[in-house]
Amino acid sequence: MSSWIRWHGPAMARLWGFCWLVVGFWRAALACPTSCKCSASRIWCSDPSPGIVAFPRLEPNSADSENITEIFIANQKRLEIINEDDVEAYVGLRNLTIVDSGLKFVAHKAFLKNSNLQHINFTRNKLTSLSRKHFRHLDLSELILVGNPFTCSCDIMWIKTLQEAKSSPDTEDLYCLNESSKNIPLANLQIPNCGLPSANLAAPNLTVEEGKSITLSCSVAGDPVPNMYWDVGNLVSKHMNETSHTQGSLRITNISSDDSGKQISCVAENLVGEDQDSVNLTVHFAPTITFLESPTSDHHWCIPFTVKGNPKPALQWFYNGAILNESKYICTKIHVTNHTEYHGCLQLDNPTHMNNGDYTLIAKNEYGKDEKQISAHFMGWPGIDDGANPNYPDVIYEDYGTAANDVGDTTNRSNEIPSTDVTDKTGREHLSVYAVVVIASVVGFCLLVMLFLLKLARHSKFGMKE
Repeated sequence: MSSWIRWHGPAMARLWGFCWLVVGFWRAALACPTSCKCSASRIWCSDPSPGIVAFPRLEPNSADSENITEIFIANQKRLEIINEDDVEAYVGLRNLTIVDSGLKFVAHKAFLKNSNLQHINFTRNKLTSLSRKHFRHLDLSELILVGNPFTCSCDIMWIKTLQEAKSSPDTEDLYCLNESSKNIPLANLQIPNCGLPSANLAAPNLTVEEGKSITLSCSVAGDPVPNMYWDVGNLVSKHMNETSHTQGSLRITNISSDDSGKQISCVAENLVGEDQDSVNLTVHFAPTITFLESPTSDHHWCIPFTVKGNPKPALQWFYNGAILNESKYICTKIHVTNHTEYHGCLQLDNPTHMNNGDYTLIAKNEYGKDEKQISAHFMGWPGIDDGANPNYPDVIYEDYGTAANDVGDTTNRSNEIPSTDVTDKTGREHLSVYAVVVIASVVGFCLLVMLFLLKLARHSKFGMKE
């Protein structure tokens, strides 16, 4: 029995864990390319004999490919090419090292699906040229190309520009071979008619009303002559571009309010690098109340809302059709602002049954307005259904003086409907309730005193002697 317990307790758990670890390594070993070693997240090929002649791949459709974060290759003199589909399965790849090998060519789209790549090391290979298009979409923190026999040409000037921008100590170790097969430090390389391009975006006032249209113009320059394209990100509005050599235009029609704040860029790109000129789009539109819900209770009662509008809309609340004057006891609070969207609530401090009713929110700016209404129930009337909230407050609102809210100034209401002071009305009704209670208490007390005196008089009468 003790033996059974021993093998079905922690010891058995450790045994099963070890077995799964062995199975994991076994599965990785089965999928691992010949002449390489593999773990769950790493592939390394460093044995020169027999070596590899192609980029290492795991078995087709292997789920392990997605878990590989590092590939290390060294001393593989027969490895010369990285094809377009060699690396695409390793979508989680972060570090790629190929050193002291025979790499001569890298396909332009070899790393198209490897957006997680951060470190690339191609030290001491046979690369004579390398295009920046391989890496333009990657956010690399390290690119090491030392010890390659690059040919001095405009094709590799981008490497010089990149190294200078990063102030890398490896810059002085980079060389290229000129027409006389002489080593020239890349830092000293000068190629005529080979420089960075420039882009100039001629934009009108990019503040536009929703539904309108706008046209942007851009010109680019450089030698070699750059290509020009527009980077509009996730622009929602319909757009169309026209490009002719070094000139281009972008037409945006029926502009959507969802595009307010988005950036539009004109990009010029050639062999050496790229340049861009950008503008931000501002869209003005009428307010929309996209969310208004019944009150919720947390530290305070809150009637939550979301309003969109640009310029910033002014907010005004109405209670049962009358303007609601805000104060420290009831006021508008904006908790989150997202460019042209405002998330907040009408905050109420200790509301009572006297505050039950219809609350209307009006949002207004120079382009229009929107309004929505909800019914709020904070507690039942005393003696009827106050069981819905037994914690009946002793203190109610004392002052509802007019105050500006957090989104727009609503203190100037000279042109509004005359305000009804909700608080004064509430106070008068409560004073009436208290007066009735006090009068009833006094009458009840007097009745009790009279009953007591009558009873005392009767006892005194029957107790008399003749």
